[in-house]
Order: sequence, then C-alpha cells, then structure tokens
Amino acid sequence: MKITTRFWISLILSLPMLAEMILMPLTGWMLPGGKWTMLILTTIVMALSARPFLQSAWASFKKHHSNMDTLVAVGTATAYLYSIYAMFTGKKVFFESAAFVITFILLGQVLEERMRNNASNAIEKLLDLQAKEAEVKRNGHFVKLPVDQIVTGDEIRVKPGQKVAVDGEILTGSSNIDESMVTGESMPVKKVVGDKVIGSTINSNGTFTFKAEKVGDDTMLAQIVELVKKAQNSHAPIQKLTDKVSDIFVPVVLIIAIATFLIWYVLLGASVANSLIFAVSVVVIACPCALGLATPTALMVGTGRGAKMGILIKNGEVLETVNDVQTVVFDKTGTITLGQPQVTDVIGDGKRVLQVAASLEESSEHPLAAAIMDTVHAQKLSFKTAENFQAIEGQGVSATLAGQQAFVGNEKLQHDFKIADDLKSQMASLQDQAKTVVLVGLNDEVIGLIAIQDAPKETSKEAISALKSRGLKTVMLTGDNQRVAQAIADQVGIDQVIAEVMPSDKADRVQALQANGKVAFVGDGINDAPALSIADVGIAMGSGTDIAIDSGGIVLVKNDLRDVDRALALSKKTFGRIKLNLFWAFIYNVLGIPVAAGVFYGLGLTLSPEIAGLAMAFSSLSVVTSSVLLNKAKITSKVEIA
Repeated sequence: MKITTRFWISLILSLPMLAEMILMPLTGWMLPGGKWTMLILTTIVMALSARPFLQSAWASFKKHHSNMDTLVAVGTATAYLYSIYAMFTGKKVFFESAAFVITFILLGQVLEERMRNNASNAIEKLLDLQAKEAEVKRNGHFVKLPVDQIVTGDEIRVKPGQKVAVDGEILTGSSNIDESMVTGESMPVKKVVGDKVIGSTINSNGTFTFKAEKVGDDTMLAQIVELVKKAQNSHAPIQKLTDKVSDIFVPVVLIIAIATFLIWYVLLGASVANSLIFAVSVVVIACPCALGLATPTALMVGTGRGAKMGILIKNGEVLETVNDVQTVVFDKTGTITLGQPQVTDVIGDGKRVLQVAASLEESSEHPLAAAIMDTVHAQKLSFKTAENFQAIEGQGVSATLAGQQAFVGNEKLQHDFKIADDLKSQMASLQDQAKTVVLVGLNDEVIGLIAIQDAPKETSKEAISALKSRGLKTVMLTGDNQRVAQAIADQVGIDQVIAEVMPSDKADRVQALQANGKVAFVGDGINDAPALSIADVGIAMGSGTDIAIDSGGIVLVKNDLRDVDRALALSKKTFGRIKLNLFWAFIYNVLGIPVAAGVFYGLGLTLSPEIAGLAMAFSSLSVVTSSVLLNKAKITSKVEIA
C-alpha cells in the first residue's frame, strides 16, 4: 500500500477522535459508540497504516538491531495495547494518541516522498521534451518518422524552430541552437558543419542536416537522466554516521522511556496512564525521522540543481570528498587549452618538411598529427605513403619512406638523431612562445621543425584564478615540453607544472601529489581515465556528446573550465546543507526528550504523545524545506566574484 494511501486512511479515521477531543470539553459531545468506536478506528489504523512500521521493527528486532521504525512501533503499540487494557478496566484510554502519532509520522513521509518525486520529475521532464518525430532521409527523400525509428548513420534535416531529434554531427548548413535544457547555457550556440549537436535541443534560425551518431539510451540527455537518478539514490559517507547514531540512539531512547515511566509511577506516584503518556511521548518525540531525511533530501536537490547547471555529480561520496580537496590538477590539451592545435611555423624547406611529416602522420589520431594534416591538405601538398610504421610512446613515430628512415616526434628523439645548432636555437625560441615543436627528420638528421600551438581557452585564466582564491593549489600535468607547458601555465596562472609525463605515468604523479592532501583531477575523461580514477575527485570535461565518462565523479557538460569552480561551490553548498539538516534534526531530538519526559512539568510545560507526533512531523518538514530551499540558495562561485 502506498504511503499516501496509508496517510489518508490514518487521517480520515483519526479525525472523528480529534473532533471528540476538541468538542467534548466544550459541548460534552462524544463519538457514537464511545470507546468501542475509538477501538475500531484505531485498530484499522494500526492494521493498515502502521503495519509497515511494526513489520520493520520486528524484522530489526530479530536481527538484534533497532531503527527509527522501532520507536514508532513501540510508542504506538504501547499506547494502543494499554488503551485496550484500560477500556476493559474502566480507566482512561488514549487510542487517539496512537492514531495521531501514526498520522503525523506518515505526514512527514508523504512530504518526503513528494519532494523525492519533484526532484526526479524535474529531471525526467527533460525526456518529455524530446522530439517525437524527425525528417529522416530515406531512399533519397526526407520523410517524417517517429524518433524511435531513427538509427545510427541516418541523415536528418532540422528546420528553424524544430528540435534536434538525436545526437549527431552537422553535415550541411549552420544555425544557432538553444542547448539550455541540457547544458544550462542560456545563450544559443553557433553550429556549423562538423560541429556536434545534442538531441532535444532547439534549432533557432537556420536549416541544417546532420548524421545521427547516438540514439535512444545512448543520447546525452538519456545518460544525464540516468546519472542523476543514480546520484540521487546514492549515499554520502556521512549517512553511515547517521545510521550508527540511530543504532545507538534508539536503545538509549527506549531506556530513557522506561526510566521515565518508572520515575513517574514508582518515585512520583503518578498513575499508570499518566506515566505511560510521559514514556510514550519520549519515544515519539525522539523518533529520529528528520535525522534520516537530512542527507538524502539535500543530496537529491543538490544533484538535481547541478544537472540543470550542466554539472553532473555522480554520487554522494563526491560531495563529501570535495570539501577536503587541497590541490586541483589539470590536463593541458582540451582542458586548459582549446584542444584544437594549429601549425604556426615551419622551419626548413617548408614543402619537404610537411610532406615527410604527412607521410608518417597520415594514419595517426593524435591532435598534433591532425594539425599537420590540416595544413598539408590546405596547401594541397602531395605525399607518399610510409612503410614499417612504428609508434614510440611519448616520443613520436618512425617509418621507412622511399628507402630512408624517417621520423617525426618531440625533442626526446634528438638523443638518437643529429640536430643543427640553429634549429636548436629556433626550437627554444618557439617553445618560449608556448608552441609545441615537432622534429621532422630523415636518416640520422633533423631536416626541419613544425611549430604547433594550442591556445588556452578564453575562460581558463578566470577559472584558475577562481580556484586559487579558494586557497587551492593548481597544477598542470602534461606530456608536453617543459618550456611550452610553463609558457601556458604563466598565461593562465597555474602554480606548478609537471611536464613531459608519459600518459601511463599520469596516475602515479597524481598519487604522489596525494601525499600532501586530497587531489581533484580535471581531464577529458578519455586519455586521462587512470588519473581521473585514482584522484580523490575526478572531474571529467564533457567533450561534445561523449558524456558517459565512467572515470569522473563529476562531469562538466559544457566543457567550460569555470564550471570546475561552480562544481566545487555547489558540492560545498549541498554538503553544508546536509550538515545543517543533521545538526537541527539531532538538536531537536535532544531538546525535545526532557520536555516529553516531564522534566518541566512543574512549569506547566508538557507534551502529549499526539502533540509530540505533530512536532516530530514538523521537524521532518523543516528538514525537507531546508533541502528544497537549496534550489533557491545562491551558489557562491568565485568566478562571479572575481
């Protein structure tokens, strides 16, 4: 039976008893059937609405454990069973106390469930925004088909005002596309041939065609929803502390309740009924339901808000760990820089140098190789195909070209090959300009240099400055030359440079930095997977539609380095709200117990079980409200302040 149904059953059956409680002192009105009617109503409440509490408490008891449901079960069962005894012995009954306690506890759970549903629905509504149909090219003509009939490789046409059906790459045309529903970016993004498009985004003003690359559950939007669902169902490590507190707290409360009964009945001479009321009130007011809501509600709201900002936080553990990060390590290419290197200088016989380089780099997928090939194609240069191709990790490539041994690589290769002094001098000068220098050689001699530059992103300096203003140390970890890496670092304000690192050694370098405190690593999520995994917090840049990066704990959909600071700010804010919720929930229980136990009875301050139940429901409501307000809280990012 659903919680909402159980709540309404309990509320409807409790209202007649509430009416008697209010009207009897004023008018003398009583329920028809009196105590028998109250017994029937409360029995139905206990059998239907309270059954899950009783079953949970019994299951925990058989395992020699106690939980929050134990307090609910003990309190309400005691009130119910005593009232049956009191009814047959002519004493005062308090059936209404058992019924109202169940009603108010279920009220708290209904509020929690509604908040959970709202948090989940806010994300799932994104899926409802998906296009229902698209113009797909079939047999040379564009025809309208349902989105579920689109397959990878289909050519799709999108007109102004239409939605992009699935993820893909533009083949013809250009436009401005509103990607706010996925990335959180409010301004439309200019898209041209070769650019990636995201399913469910809205085409503004141009017509274009694109090739479908990811469909169904593989689209970025579907993966975002899946990631957020997993995050909202995860647990922060602090939740384990809450569970441990509950394990100790519940037996202590039961002992206090028993002691309260004995003190009032044996030492102070109160009646059994009044002594039980104090004891049951202690059990009810101490039920740490708010304590159990503190972490999951804040976690759901925080991760949901992050998704709307284009920041995907994968689990609660990340939220907690972020608070202790002292060092942020960055990959260079594609993270600090644009990841679109371009040839800026060719030293030597330009045509010959480029032709040799192209012969060796033709089959390479390395970004520097792509830059060389773009230049060769732009100049329409012809080149021969090399043989006996061999890649040398961290150094370059070699092959046989027209009977000669050719090589293309970085300066580490110069230990095996000769290079003229004037080329050495020019190489150093280019590196000081933050340009990566590729050596091109034949046989044992370097015949020329190709300078390639990958400029920093416009936002990198601002992003690094924001992190440093938080007191964090910033480090660049790259396989590039020390001079080039240092030049880039100086431009953006990086504190420390670790250069000339083999891809396989990046994780070891991150591990070494962890000796001085927790480390966050920011990379593209593909080449940097080992480093992302070993770091305390892995932050993966969501390049294009490649969003399903398993290695990172945080994924930045917009590929904007400033979102690193925003992610840290959101994580700290969410975890701060968890701690605030836990504080108030725990303090509430601690302060409420003495009042319920009758310590302030002489001052006229007491709590009946039903009032204690209502107060406990409001405690849960306050925690849920606190978490919901996280949606409105200002995320103080140093980016905005700077």
